[in-house]
Amino acid sequence: MKVLLSWLREFAPFDAPVERISHDLSMLGMAVEEEVHIGGGLDGIVVARVLELRQHPDANKIQRVTVDAGLADPVEVWCGAFNMAEGDLVPLATVGTTMPGGMEIGRRKILGEYSNGMLCSPRELELSDEGGGILVFAPGSAEPGTPIRDALGIEADLLWDLEINPNRPDAMSVAGVARDLAAYHDLPFALPSIQHPGAGPSTVAGVRLGAPDLCGRFTATVIQGVTVGPSDPTIARRLTLLGMRPINNVVDVSNYVMLELGQPNHPYDLVKVPGGVLGTRRAKDGETLVTLDGVERRFTADDLLIVDRDDRAVGIAGIMGGENTEIDDTTTDLVVEMAWFQPLAVSKTGRRLGLRTDASSRFEKGCDPAGIDRAIGRFVDLLGGTCEGTVDERGELPQPVPVRLRTARVNAILGTALAPDDVRAELEPIGFVVAAAGDDHDVTIPSWRPDCAVEIDLVEEVGRHWGYDRIGASMPASAHFGELTVRQYERRAVRRALIGLGYSEAMPMAFLAPGDQARAGLGDDGITITNPLVADESVLRTSLLPGLLKSVAYNLSHRLDDVALFEIGHVFRRPADPAADLPDEREHLGAARVGAEAPAAVEDWLALAEHLGLDAGIVAATSPGLHPTRAADIVLDGSIVGAVGEVDPGVLEAFGIAARVSWLEVDLGRILDRSYADRPFSPFSRFPSSDIDLAFEVDDATPAAVVLDAIRNAGGDLLVAVRLFDVYRGAGVAPGRRSLAYRLRFQAADRTLTDGDVAGARQGIIAAVQTGLPAVLRA
Repeated sequence: MKVLLSWLREFAPFDAPVERISHDLSMLGMAVEEEVHIGGGLDGIVVARVLELRQHPDANKIQRVTVDAGLADPVEVWCGAFNMAEGDLVPLATVGTTMPGGMEIGRRKILGEYSNGMLCSPRELELSDEGGGILVFAPGSAEPGTPIRDALGIEADLLWDLEINPNRPDAMSVAGVARDLAAYHDLPFALPSIQHPGAGPSTVAGVRLGAPDLCGRFTATVIQGVTVGPSDPTIARRLTLLGMRPINNVVDVSNYVMLELGQPNHPYDLVKVPGGVLGTRRAKDGETLVTLDGVERRFTADDLLIVDRDDRAVGIAGIMGGENTEIDDTTTDLVVEMAWFQPLAVSKTGRRLGLRTDASSRFEKGCDPAGIDRAIGRFVDLLGGTCEGTVDERGELPQPVPVRLRTARVNAILGTALAPDDVRAELEPIGFVVAAAGDDHDVTIPSWRPDCAVEIDLVEEVGRHWGYDRIGASMPASAHFGELTVRQYERRAVRRALIGLGYSEAMPMAFLAPGDQARAGLGDDGITITNPLVADESVLRTSLLPGLLKSVAYNLSHRLDDVALFEIGHVFRRPADPAADLPDEREHLGAARVGAEAPAAVEDWLALAEHLGLDAGIVAATSPGLHPTRAADIVLDGSIVGAVGEVDPGVLEAFGIAARVSWLEVDLGRILDRSYADRPFSPFSRFPSSDIDLAFEVDDATPAAVVLDAIRNAGGDLLVAVRLFDVYRGAGVAPGRRSLAYRLRFQAADRTLTDGDVAGARQGIIAAVQTGLPAVLRA
């Protein structure tokens, strides 16, 4: 659908910048596919009359054309189009002209003869996309030599080519586009005033409605005293710019009214319509009619025809008229048909015939049956003559039904928070009649909007005029089924932390063979299952240690020497109440690292505790299955929740493991029952750090964690990390004592540390540890 800005301004005072109008047309659902500025680049192009057409003997795709361009001598040009005849008025681009597209016209020699210019098509003039032939002016519309700007009445204007979707029949007219745009811009909208509203019922014409289910309204208007000739220059110019070729004033007014008001119509020569009677009926199978394009069409009983008094077909309803009633230069009296045809019937006939016209495209979408009266008056105003009267017959027309529009539903669909008055304010300017029903509305659909039938259609109208760009984009929330529980999320967080520490997850069986518990140094052989599936899996484990040691041994037997495995699983202990039916089942976390000693397990636990926001201490102690002097309890809120250390060498030998293995096991359920502590963000320092090692000799009874706390307390803000990396007993260390080696990292947030800074911090830590503990710095 093409519209001109100047034409739109006849309905509303559009004065916004062109860029905004283009944007708003697209936002209203009428996407701008092309924007053409009219009135530039036409200097040097004049009207010329064709004097002679001559075919060259050596060329069949071009012809020699002699034209009168208002100069002293005729002008001869070569032309590749053949749609003109002698006497036609055509545009000539003279030598030296620069075309709207930038091409310069020169004097060129073709087949030994010069071409002194170029005859132009509408596309070359950038008046329309039609490029199949030369633009031919209406006869007598201009004199040779008239500048084309004057001949077409071209002034500065803007042409938009809009994409109109099938659900917008109202936008298939200039008035419909203007109504929508005026409401969007809060401008007053007015249809053209009608000077000739009609002369009452006609005594000359008649209507016979033979298929009321396919034709809901049929009017025949008689206009007398018409002189067929050239159109008004404004009408001819607008039709040309919108891609239609002006023919004569009668045909051009018919097309103009259709484009302006969206009402297709067809004028018949009254003399060629016996008795002035028109009607409709279903076609007979095999019936034929030669249409205005000169093609014989064959019909079936599903097609609807326009017929005269004698039941002779004179047109295809809603698509095209017949050649037998065509307007010609002798026509003085007209009978003008305007009707409402059932959209699906027009669509089916058009598809079957392979015939689509401007009229059928509008009838297929749905025309306004109530707008026919205005279209008749506009036709008479533009054409002139005397309106003798109109015959109006009604068939089956769609009846408007109020639609309940819920404000809450509008907001739920659009994601807005509109008030009832906001909804009303968006609908009433585009013709909807809105009656309040509490917070909701009963909306009467205007006759020109057959696409709106249910509530969701009205929601779309509110959304269009409220402005989709005001709503914004958001992803609607969808229902979530099977969401993870909080404990499952926490368990996954533990898994991610251990994987980050270099562990891989293992999933040993929860059932053990008799003796596995004893081999792991756990003493109690666990709870025996009375009906095991396999005899070697008849004991419920009380610790994760036996299963993970089996997995470690299996990996070592396959030469995977640096394996680190963890498991999250259940352990089963004898219930405190002997009468209980079920064992005491708990969820534990176990982690084993091959080739690592007790400090590695301590470091892993501290990293995990920091990740979970836990403040759990480590107290030296003995633990089943662990080295008697390289083990500690993990204490949380005064209760033991796990153990950390190094697996006893005897246990490792029992499982066939030759390497040292660090071990960590905690009651996962108990530590996850604790709320995560707040962990304030600490920015990373961009300055370099400095590391030092300190080894202290302490009594075996002094826990490593106590020494660690003393170091942290004395280190201050400069100490950013400390870890135990070695425990030594042997030469150079007194009996009953051991050496604990710690690696300390110092770093400042605002500067690079000097040697003096590090030395001062080192001395402070040494003094604090030696003063507060029975500890001595080793040299």
